[in-house]
Amino acid sequence: MSIRLEHLNYIYSSGTSYEKHALKDINLTILHGEFVGIIGHTGSGKSTLIQHLNGLIRAGSGKLYYNDKNIYEDGYNMKELRNQVGLVFQYPEHQLFEVDVITDVCFGPKNQGLSPEECRERALEALKLVGLKEKYYEVSPFELSGGQKRRAAIAGVLAMRPKVLVLDEPTAGLDPKGRDDILEQIAYLHKQTDMTVILVSHSMEDIARFADRIIVMNHGEVMYNDEPKKVFAHYRELEKVGLAAPQVTYMMHDLRERGFAVDTEATTVEEAADEIMRVLETKR
Repeated sequence: MSIRLEHLNYIYSSGTSYEKHALKDINLTILHGEFVGIIGHTGSGKSTLIQHLNGLIRAGSGKLYYNDKNIYEDGYNMKELRNQVGLVFQYPEHQLFEVDVITDVCFGPKNQGLSPEECRERALEALKLVGLKEKYYEVSPFELSGGQKRRAAIAGVLAMRPKVLVLDEPTAGLDPKGRDDILEQIAYLHKQTDMTVILVSHSMEDIARFADRIIVMNHGEVMYNDEPKKVFAHYRELEKVGLAAPQVTYMMHDLRERGFAVDTEATTVEEAADEIMRVLETKR
């Protein structure tokens, strides 16, 4: 299973004085099972891009294929696409509205036409996957903490059993522990379910830690599309467009400039620690 974009373009408020070319000739392929990170400055087009992936926004021109079928062809089943490609918006807890958590998580499966028993089974499975404790299942979602609400909202999408999970800044507004908990849970889901994960984030550290590949958006265009090490090797170019590499990248380059023969491609704390220890061992 894959998502393929060919020469995709999108213009907001076309033909008006507010016209903005949000996406410009986008060509991308996302393969089944990948964990892809999308980064970019505010207004770079990253949120517009992901809203195309399940048909919420229709491209002005170009093609978008899901499993080799063009979703813009007449008669394409858009409802089925949205069952397969689940989108979790920024601040997804704003979508919570039912009397208790379990009922809220059942909402998606219910719309898929499943029986009450099947809906509850799906909901319980999803809540366990996101790590929300059972004592919260019968509680109003509005009584949960920020991180717990985020888990409940993600569970609502997972209960529909999508093949692709798209998350737009899922840790926005959370404290450091809440952010780490959510990201660890997403990484766990990716490993346990073989689900494709597409994560939009402004945190370079988070993207470097979890993504197999990074897509950098800049003024509606794909600036870079490669593995984290290769993308962050362009840290000077990223700075020019309002982005930055992980702090580890800067540290490793600084050590290199000070005469330590470290590999500057380290992008996580663990990789940096291993590389520094390697260099220190060679000096003994």
